[in-house]
Amino acid sequence: MLTKNFEKFEEKVFLATPTMHGEELKYIQEAYDTNWMTTAGTNINEVERLCAEKVGVKYAVGLSAGTASLHLSMKLAGIEAYGMPAVGHGCLEGHKVFCTDMTFDATVNPVVYEGGIPVFIDTEDDTWNMDPVALKKAFEIYPEVKVVVCAHLYGTPGKIDEINAIVKEHGAILVEDAAESFGATYKGVQTGTFGHYNTISFNGNKIITGSAGGCFLTNSKEAAEKVRKWSTQAREAAAWYQHEELGYNYRMSNVIAGVIRGQLPYLEEHIAQKKAIYARYKEGFKGLPVQMNPMDLENSEPNYWLSCLIIDKEAMCPQVRGEHEALFTPEHGKSCPTEILQAIASINGEGRPIWKPMHMQPIYRLNPFITREGNGRAVTNAYIAGGIMGSDGKLLDRGVDIFERGLCLPSDNKMTPEQQDRIIEVVRACFE
Repeated sequence: MLTKNFEKFEEKVFLATPTMHGEELKYIQEAYDTNWMTTAGTNINEVERLCAEKVGVKYAVGLSAGTASLHLSMKLAGIEAYGMPAVGHGCLEGHKVFCTDMTFDATVNPVVYEGGIPVFIDTEDDTWNMDPVALKKAFEIYPEVKVVVCAHLYGTPGKIDEINAIVKEHGAILVEDAAESFGATYKGVQTGTFGHYNTISFNGNKIITGSAGGCFLTNSKEAAEKVRKWSTQAREAAAWYQHEELGYNYRMSNVIAGVIRGQLPYLEEHIAQKKAIYARYKEGFKGLPVQMNPMDLENSEPNYWLSCLIIDKEAMCPQVRGEHEALFTPEHGKSCPTEILQAIASINGEGRPIWKPMHMQPIYRLNPFITREGNGRAVTNAYIAGGIMGSDGKLLDRGVDIFERGLCLPSDNKMTPEQQDRIIEVVRACFE
């Protein structure tokens, strides 16, 4: 337990907040002055142009949220993969979809919106993203699956080449959730280009923000036009508001687009700031029994959206989590995410746990979960101590292990080096 008294921050040091520059106001004012206070206008057009240009796709469609983009991506994927009509609900009705397990539930919920059944693919240690070995095993168990949803966690690209090779081998469609990884690259190519349909997010805590909003990205003109139509209530070309298929109120606001338009020129600056934060943490934690969130720097350049750490197994003190609360038992020289997060909060800082894997969530407790060696459900045994180990000597359920030992650190790019140094001191003190 933290025993030293550290001076509190006068103003809270957040996990991640918008970093504004002033140009955003110019474009908001432009929307106001031209009276384009709606879901059309120059700001939206420019955001779409700039995002498509930056990411390297032919088409971008501005939407109200990244979740809206993922929803319409699932609708398109279900139609393409299963040959179903683009009218009404249920393009994926009853069909299984392979999904990243350790992610925010916005990655997965759109599958359910369309009547699909998420099948969760375990996490790999090198990047904390979807494990290609587990994905391959999943196709052996469910060869009929034709849609895969893959997210890049905390701005770090996954092993997307390996994943895409498996997807293509099975004639499936990749939907890429690059909500957290805008600006990150894999083998020199921007994330948000690797799937049939791709998503970036401009939510309030993302590396570029509009307070809300997202973009659907694709190289298919037909798909972009369909998403544009669906997102504006699927209105037909008739003066009397005729509708032949189900639509949604998903279009981006021209005012929000003004914020994003003013932010976009600063993407590289924000990435550099986030990278410096990661590097300071890595240096500051030297000698502690912890590791920073892993990255495949040989093949990718992350955007460093959030800096995280994972505690070595031998340095974990006892910790238990319920549905809403967590408890731990302090031990000399050891710590746990609960203790560290409480310590950071005690000085007016904000951290958070790693994303709780989807297969652990109450809402998805009955959904299939696949590890690198097969079915990951109901494999525990009262007569085997310490959990079920794989043939490589590691716990089979990698997501649970990372969730138990990991946490997200304050990563706001307005945090000063002095503030970060105090956070580092507090973390170090947890192991004393």
